[in-house]
Amino acid sequence: MKKLLAAAIVLGITLVATPAFAEGNKIGYTCMDGTNPFFVALEGSIREIVEANGDELISLDPQNSNETQIAQIEDMISRGIVALFVNPVDKDGIIAALDEVKAADIPMFGFDTEVADMSYLVTYAGSDNYNAGKVCGEDLIAKCPDGGPIIVLDSPTMQSVVDRTDGFLDAIEGKGFEVVAQIDCMGNQEQGNLNGTDALTAHPDAIAIFGGNDPTALGAYAAAEAAGSSCLIYGVDGSPDIKALIGEGKVTGTGAQSPMSIGKTIAELYYKWAAGEEIEDRYPIETFMINSDNIDEYNNGGWQ
Repeated sequence: MKKLLAAAIVLGITLVATPAFAEGNKIGYTCMDGTNPFFVALEGSIREIVEANGDELISLDPQNSNETQIAQIEDMISRGIVALFVNPVDKDGIIAALDEVKAADIPMFGFDTEVADMSYLVTYAGSDNYNAGKVCGEDLIAKCPDGGPIIVLDSPTMQSVVDRTDGFLDAIEGKGFEVVAQIDCMGNQEQGNLNGTDALTAHPDAIAIFGGNDPTALGAYAAAEAAGSSCLIYGVDGSPDIKALIGEGKVTGTGAQSPMSIGKTIAELYYKWAAGEEIEDRYPIETFMINSDNIDEYNNGGWQ
């Protein structure tokens, strides 16, 4: 414990230990896609705090499969986790697993993407996803005041992407834009490339593509480059890869969020709750626009 305290002082982390939640507990972690750089950074922030408090983080990657996520959650229950950090592949499909977690009397802490029934969660920390899409729409209006045909690459089963898409579409409503294609890309780069290619082939006059996250936008960028299209490309995340392309003038912008802030917030909320402190049901994390106007402030090779 002394070593942990010393490490925590260096890291600026508050340690909490209570009789009911002493050191050495197993805590579960599941997110929709553990290979997504956003979730890699987020998981790292949670792991840092969990391990500084003397606990073990069991982190499993369902690779965007709802069935795999359910099976992995069942596995974590059998391994004796005392709490679960949860981000769903499918906001509705995960409920069957959450019923099992609830039956096992294991508290759940949501992050980044909501589940269909938020009453399962002790609390939730996530970006203001609606605003992340909205700022992209506002930027598009400023750059293309006359409107035009646009492509939207979304992911209807991911509530975070749904909220971003809603914010984007609400922002551009009535501004002369026509959505000529709206396609489910499952939040990944490969589908963004494939579906972006198909959409641009069908609509070569599209002036912009909005991707529901940065991996999708990276795929759309590759599709536009291969097609020789000069359409504007927007994503959501603020990932290092997208920021590098914004800095080079190849991608237009991203609705930025901070995975480290989300991870740090939800992990600290667990330990506050475990210590008996009162916490709120929801903790929104700020989102904002990164584009050519401010890229020099954020293009540092890492996350903001």
